[in-house]
Amino acid sequence: MTQTTSGHDEGGAAAPATTPGARRDPRFDAAVRAAVEQGLLGEGSEVAGFIDTEGVRGSVAALHAAFSGAPGVLHTFAAKACSLIPVLRLLADRGMGCEVASPGELRLALDAGFAASRIVLDSPAKTREEIRSALARGVSVNADSLDELRRIDALRAPDSASVVGLRINPQVGGGTIGAMSTATDTSKFGVALGDPGAREAVVEAFRERPWLTRLHAHVGSQGCPLELIAAGVARTYELAEEINATLGVRRVTSLDIGGGLPVNFADGTVRPTYADYVAALTSAVPGLLSGRYSLITEFGRSLLAKNGFIGALVEYVKDAGGRRIALTHAGAQTATRTVFMPDAWPLRIGAFGPDGAPKNGPVLAQDVAGPCCFAGDVVAYGRELPELAEDDVVVLYDTGAYYFSTPWAYNSLPRPAVYGFWAEEAEAAGQAGPVVFTTVRDAQSLNAIAAESGLAHADALVRADASPRPEGPEERDG
Repeated sequence: MTQTTSGHDEGGAAAPATTPGARRDPRFDAAVRAAVEQGLLGEGSEVAGFIDTEGVRGSVAALHAAFSGAPGVLHTFAAKACSLIPVLRLLADRGMGCEVASPGELRLALDAGFAASRIVLDSPAKTREEIRSALARGVSVNADSLDELRRIDALRAPDSASVVGLRINPQVGGGTIGAMSTATDTSKFGVALGDPGAREAVVEAFRERPWLTRLHAHVGSQGCPLELIAAGVARTYELAEEINATLGVRRVTSLDIGGGLPVNFADGTVRPTYADYVAALTSAVPGLLSGRYSLITEFGRSLLAKNGFIGALVEYVKDAGGRRIALTHAGAQTATRTVFMPDAWPLRIGAFGPDGAPKNGPVLAQDVAGPCCFAGDVVAYGRELPELAEDDVVVLYDTGAYYFSTPWAYNSLPRPAVYGFWAEEAEAAGQAGPVVFTTVRDAQSLNAIAAESGLAHADALVRADASPRPEGPEERDG
């Protein structure tokens, strides 16, 4: 879904729309039906993720359009939001850079085709080897602490092409989801700017290092209102001005303002939009988009969430204690945050028949549960949907980011297949053409699960010279 509507969203946990068919996206309906018809969903393919490639392109275009008035902006995609190489390559093709936070993500970004100069490495716990490798490649590095800057002092070659920045914590407070708020007084990220002596130490760090030219801040994401995010950017901008004025030289030349645009999970509309965000930034920091500083953004969830969904087969339906429960193949292994924090991460659910067509008829309050072997593996409680039955399909909307791309291996459940889709042009004007799918990631095989679980070392703990095991009671009494 592209950015087409406006209005501010505080990123809270409003309950999703439950009216069957409300704000349906005909592209997604067509994709579900085509996936069932083509065998991508159903028996033998019980769960899969789907990415709307045209929707992704539209979201990227909306981002670039919103910042079009600002010169020198590098928009990077937070790789953790969808760490799939074909998706990253699509984003690189649309002019994005990439923000990474681990050696694995850096490898994925490079394999996806991002130039090293368009990659930014963020992490609160970089090893010496991570830093050394990034600096050798020309990847930008945001140090998370003054101690990390001192480590970079020892590792950075004089001719390194990497831009080096320092992350600060503007300490502007938290949003409605504490775990997603990174600018609280005690956040583990960045230099806590308001702590005694911290501001002076940051200025001194820039004085001592002519190659330190960037400030970085990230207030948080889901649950953080635009005003809070903009306040953090404003404090970062003010600090840059202070550093340059104190040193009498334009030392800070770029600002990495992070990402964090919250996603509306309550219905199908996109709010807030990137245009809303730019308006909030302009209000809080009038000079930010003037070109005085080059800018870097790190959006993730807002680019992908509404452009993807999970489809899953209903395996059984049962009643327990007066509650109807649909047991499906989409649970905590693909919707981890929703299962463990359902109030913070509610998802809209769609009901489809065995043929992939949307279900209609009277609604019934039902729990939609997953396959994991613990009682809390439920993605939706008491959701009013057309009555689900065996072999139906449920759809978890707004899951294009952080869901099927980073599954949890609980119960050794296989990682689901992921497909990109688009509609071909129809012969008749104004009509949608057939849905085309392409494989983004194959479903994980049982052989791959066994290999990942140490199959090659199966005998590693069995010693030929081990002492005989103690006899059990039955053997002694034998």
